[in-house]
Amino acid sequence: MSGVRHGDVVWEPPADVLETSRVGAFIHWLADHRGLHLTTHDELWRWSVADLEGFWSAVWEFFGVTASAPYTTVLEERRMPGARWFPGARLNYAEHALGGEDDADRVAVLGRSQTRPDVDLTFGDLRDQVARARAVLLDLGVRRGDRVVGYLPNAPEALVAFLATASIGAIWASCATEFGVRSVVDRFAQLDPVVLLVAGGYRYGDKDVDRRPQVAEIRAGLPTVRAVVDIRYGPWVVDDALSWPGLLAAAPGGRPAFEQVPFDHPLFVLFSSGTTGQPKAIVHGHGGILLEHLKNHALSWDMGPADRMLWFSTTAWMMWNALVSSLLVRSSIVMVDGNPVHPDVAWQWRLAAETRATIMGASPGFVMACRKAGLDLGRDHDLAVRVVGSAGAPLPPEGYAWVAEQLGPGVQLNVGSGGTDVCSGIVQNNPLLPVWAGEISGRSLAVDAHAFDESGAEVVGELGELVITSPMPSMPVSFWGDPDGSRLRGTYFDRYPGVWRHGDWIVFNENGSCHVTGRSDATLNRGGVRLGTAEFYRVVEELDGVADSLVVHLEDPEGGNGELLLFVTLDPGATLDDELRRTIATALRTALSPRHVPDDVVELPVIPRNLTGKKLELPAKRILQGARLEDVASRDALAVTTSLDALVELGRTRGSRR
Repeated sequence: MSGVRHGDVVWEPPADVLETSRVGAFIHWLADHRGLHLTTHDELWRWSVADLEGFWSAVWEFFGVTASAPYTTVLEERRMPGARWFPGARLNYAEHALGGEDDADRVAVLGRSQTRPDVDLTFGDLRDQVARARAVLLDLGVRRGDRVVGYLPNAPEALVAFLATASIGAIWASCATEFGVRSVVDRFAQLDPVVLLVAGGYRYGDKDVDRRPQVAEIRAGLPTVRAVVDIRYGPWVVDDALSWPGLLAAAPGGRPAFEQVPFDHPLFVLFSSGTTGQPKAIVHGHGGILLEHLKNHALSWDMGPADRMLWFSTTAWMMWNALVSSLLVRSSIVMVDGNPVHPDVAWQWRLAAETRATIMGASPGFVMACRKAGLDLGRDHDLAVRVVGSAGAPLPPEGYAWVAEQLGPGVQLNVGSGGTDVCSGIVQNNPLLPVWAGEISGRSLAVDAHAFDESGAEVVGELGELVITSPMPSMPVSFWGDPDGSRLRGTYFDRYPGVWRHGDWIVFNENGSCHVTGRSDATLNRGGVRLGTAEFYRVVEELDGVADSLVVHLEDPEGGNGELLLFVTLDPGATLDDELRRTIATALRTALSPRHVPDDVVELPVIPRNLTGKKLELPAKRILQGARLEDVASRDALAVTTSLDALVELGRTRGSRR
């Protein structure tokens, strides 16, 4: 599909989509049970946001949500913040994730690691381990409302501990084992946890990483922890810690009990990046995550019992929570730990073939790296993949074309955008929508998403703030440590009262498709024209010689155009010479506009990113404007702790010239 341009159709729904998809089954159910005759995504979406009570009660019934006490109403008040969903209901997320006895022999989890041999669990095995883990946590004194935290890899032990915690009505939070001490303590200490689960080390590609010194410092920084439990991951045994395998072996198994909790009872805490301040502790509830993930996984991702999801994630990213929620729709999951591109960029595709994954997560950076490496998936891999999901950053049209070329017309690309704040997608595809190159296909069901201008008026066909104008069940229950809700209101509702401002710039088209151009706090404003950062990266990172990039605009206090700086890292053997500078300028001028041509191009040893891979545009800008590094970023929140140092030095040099 060479020559694909932005907006070209690269995939279309099959003619029998209403008969073969889960969203089609839902549409038929609505006709039979609610008398609603809807045939298109647009009709379904419009009904879902106009009748929130009708839509979410239909999701409850269609998926057979189990509650020990019924709800009195679906939505007590349709306002933000303050909407209260399904009051009166009593349920438990873990009960729905673990299911009944009819699937005891079906595989639930395939654990793949560069640290140890494979670990596979059936649903029966998983239920038994969760029952044992629940007994262990209860013996350690964990009770409803207590916090259990994990400094853990993406391994089955983390899943078991999370579900056991949820079964008690206790609250889970996790950090990845590559996080530094300060990053972990800054997050976990907010919660006053009572139990800490840890791994003493891990293998990352061909490198052994001993984390026992970090574990010791984390223990010292969490005075409320009463028990430290080592999952015994690899040869790194943590001194004076309880043995998780030993505790489980001694505990009674079977089927766990499930504490029945209110719909909005806290299930887990997710943390914001913490790049520029203390991470926000975002509390999500049992019922909100249960309903949102049932809807998202089945109706957007088209997942069911025949499916298997492989989506590389660490335990620190909301995609980990989305991955494990695949169990809600009885799909199995592949839990992958290690270096995602070791020994080469094709490793994840080999895993997908070996595990027979049908849903494959592929970040935009990964897709473009595979394209650049010249992978031939059809020739080299026997894949069962039918849906490729992509999120975390905008995907250029060339990435859409590559997926279509490599995997063929039977595989749907589902590009979406959402985030930690709602633990789901806000805009994305589903089986009813075409795929347009460079575009996200539409709004997620029951997500009343729009673009607003600065005055709060909706705009179509032009850049605006991504907003949500109606409540969602998976919006945060609260921020931990924010008793009056002031921090939550200041985060989402400061710009437009009663309307959720997500923090992204987005363009919605007349047909409902859209594209995100970057974070609104990092969007460039040159001569009164907004320039999204994502479009720079799409052009620059396609060029031979450029491996990665970051763009920053320094405003002119006198009202001029300011200074546009482009930072690049180079491919091995490449040089930032006059020829490459001219190539960059020509590509930006031709593909975008003369306004996009930078005033200077600067080589960096590494582009600064946080631990979830997002580029640090705003911290870079503030450093170049003279701010101290410690005031704008924590080194422990950086993927490479020294990645901002070159910018600090450049900021000093610029300051000495001013």
